[in-house]
Amino acid sequence: MKMFVAAEWQDRPATINVTNPYNGEIVDTVPRGTAADVDAALATLTEGARLMRAMPSADRCRILQAAVRLLKHRVDEIARTITLEEGKILAESTLEVSRAAETLEVSAEEAKRITGEMIPLDAAPGGAGKLGFTLRVPCGIVAAICPFNFPLNLVAHKVGPALAAGNAVLIKPAGNTPLTALKLVEVLLEAGLPPQAAACITGSGGELGTAICTDPRVRKISFTGSHAVGESICRMAGVKRITMELGSNSPVIIMDDADLDKAAALVATSGFANAGQVCISAQRILTSRARYGDFLDALKPKVELLTTGDPLDPGTKMGPMVRESDAERVALWIQEAVAGGARIVTGGQRSGSMHAPTILCDVSPRQRISCEELFGPAVAVTPFTSFDEAIALANGTNYGLAASIFTQDIDRALRFAREVDAGNLHINWGTQWRADLMPYGGLKDSGLGKEGPRYAIREMTEEKMVVIH
Repeated sequence: MKMFVAAEWQDRPATINVTNPYNGEIVDTVPRGTAADVDAALATLTEGARLMRAMPSADRCRILQAAVRLLKHRVDEIARTITLEEGKILAESTLEVSRAAETLEVSAEEAKRITGEMIPLDAAPGGAGKLGFTLRVPCGIVAAICPFNFPLNLVAHKVGPALAAGNAVLIKPAGNTPLTALKLVEVLLEAGLPPQAAACITGSGGELGTAICTDPRVRKISFTGSHAVGESICRMAGVKRITMELGSNSPVIIMDDADLDKAAALVATSGFANAGQVCISAQRILTSRARYGDFLDALKPKVELLTTGDPLDPGTKMGPMVRESDAERVALWIQEAVAGGARIVTGGQRSGSMHAPTILCDVSPRQRISCEELFGPAVAVTPFTSFDEAIALANGTNYGLAASIFTQDIDRALRFAREVDAGNLHINWGTQWRADLMPYGGLKDSGLGKEGPRYAIREMTEEKMVVIH
């Protein structure tokens, strides 16, 4: 596939292979873009930003609604592309396409609801007889720097609100999964988006990221990825608006009154979907010592039902990790935990990029698999004695993106909601749940700002104060 730069599809002599994580076969090639391509794209996007700002919100809404229809028409093709380049099973890829369509649809609706507010100036000294109100205006050019694990929906979460708000958008897809983002650009252009209003550049994250983040023509950066890269972007960006969706280490608290069968089923889902490569994957399973053995007995058979293999096979429940090096890292962390006293309940094997779904028990909170972000198909089970200890363990990390609790006690549930420092809190459900219209973002090192179309639009617009004297 070609990349989309300066309002046209362009190729380059240097290319990058996009490979299938399951078998290593080359799926396609994409151009290796450079800093010069970023400069050319931004020159055109500057004009695109003027076009989008002048476009009535009703027209922006219609373009996004047309994109929704086109995306639904191409669901099978795009879902297959996601599976081939990212490795998640086809059922998960198909769900991702439907979620991306919903994200664009909500963005289209929110395009009609960008409003300011009246300010009661007569409440201020000297304000009698004056009328005050605010206006929200587009930022200009939004840079969308996207991760590999949801190569369509997480791109849609940046692109949909950016266009709804009247911005132009520069997409930098992940190096492993650029094909799906390029197909989304095809959809948007067919839906009627002015070609000057979008660019999608493929290539090295280091070179392209520096060029994007340091250019003053980029007014807003929306990034999803690791804390280390996010911190580097913040240092480079200077005076820009920034949304950072960064790392996580999501805890699940299993209280002594929990419905263990429900908790086990949802931990199995939250911990191993997309081979654990989800920001809000359940990672630390903090379990009441009184129910510790019972919970492990409930969880083990559910995880052992997660058959691995070819993600295009309907019988496969978990596919490979996106890179073999990531599977090697997961195996290393598990080995370290076992050496430190943890036990493998099930799993632990690796073959290439495929790592078996793994349960570790008796995990010390100080071990790396418990205190850092694993981003892989394993859960670490740790016992606790008191609710105070459970809260302390849940908060014992620099991250704060998602957390959940299983309990029938409303007082415990409300205390959990008040005291656990995470941006997304779930009661009697797993951590890996997100409605695409809700505010989504983390505390502490998990990031800055919120996604979800309504909330992202506020991040992608600027506020003016108007006073009529």
